[in-house]
Amino acid sequence: MHPTHIPLRLATGAFILNSGLGKLDADEGTAQYLHGAASGAYPFLADMKPKDFTQLLAFGEIAVGGALLAPMVSSRVAGAALTGFGAGLVGLYLRTPGMTEDDGIRPTQEGTAVAKDIWLVAAGITLMTQSALAGVKSGAKALRKNARNALPFTD
Repeated sequence: MHPTHIPLRLATGAFILNSGLGKLDADEGTAQYLHGAASGAYPFLADMKPKDFTQLLAFGEIAVGGALLAPMVSSRVAGAALTGFGAGLVGLYLRTPGMTEDDGIRPTQEGTAVAKDIWLVAAGITLMTQSALAGVKSGAKALRKNARNALPFTD
C-alpha cells in the first residue's frame, strides 16, 4: 500500500466498517426501511426477507470496510470493492423517486445524504488508477534497467 493511500483507506474503511457493524443488530423497522429503499431501486431484491437483506448488507459493508483497512489487501482490490459499493449507492440515489431534482442529477434535500456517496466511487477509482499507474511506472523502470544492462557498452 502506498503511503498516500493510508488516509483515504482509513477514513472510508472505518466509516463503512462502522456502518456495517451497526446494521448487524438492526431492528425489524430498520430492516424494513433498508430493504424497502433497496428493493425500490433494485427490484430483484424484493423477494428477500428484510432481515436477511439487512444482514447481507451488513456483512458486505464489513467486508468492504475491512478490505480498505487491511494493509495486506492491495489498493487496487480495495479500490475495486469501494467503487462497486459506492456505485450501488449512487444507483440507489439515481433510481429512487424524490432524491433528484427534475434534471435527474442534482439532489433534492432528501437526496443529498445519498448523493454524497459519489465520493466513495471517486475514492475507489483513485485507489485503483493510482495502483495501476504505479505498476506501469515500475514496469517501465524495470524495462529501462534491463535495456541498459543488455547494451554491450556502458558509460
